[in-house]
Order: sequence, then structure tokens, then C-alpha cells
Amino acid sequence: MKKVNLSEAKTQLSALIERVAGGESIIICRRNVPTAELRPLPKARRRRRPIGLVRGFAVPASFFEALPDEVIRGFEGR
Repeated sequence: MKKVNLSEAKTQLSALIERVAGGESIIICRRNVPTAELRPLPKARRRRRPIGLVRGFAVPASFFEALPDEVIRGFEGR
């Protein structure tokens, strides 16, 4: 992983983008303090994700029951 200061990143942005496109990650620093990261985007999916739940999965009936009072009070900050 390469580190570059902001001024260098400004002057060499095209070259840095080429390196990132090749799979490398680059840290951009401001006054030698890491501030941002350039990294390649994940590859696009080739197959569509299935819609819906996993086969055989069922929501248990207890999911729809009311929460206990102490849990509700915890959410309300009491």
C-alpha cells in the first residue's frame, strides 16, 4: 500500500488512478497524517442476487410477540 501526500496526489492523480485500477490501494496523507484511501471498487456481480428469504427459513411466531417491559424501558432510556 503506497502513501502519498496531498500535493503529490494532486499532481499525479491520473497515474494513481491507473495503479488503483490495477488493484493497488493508496493512502492519501495531509501533512503525513493518513486522511483518505483510494482503492479499487469491488467487481460487479455477474449473477443477480435471489429475491426473498432462504429456502426453508421461517420467521418464528415469537418474533411477533410483545417485548418484555424491561427491554422497552431500555430503548426508552429509562
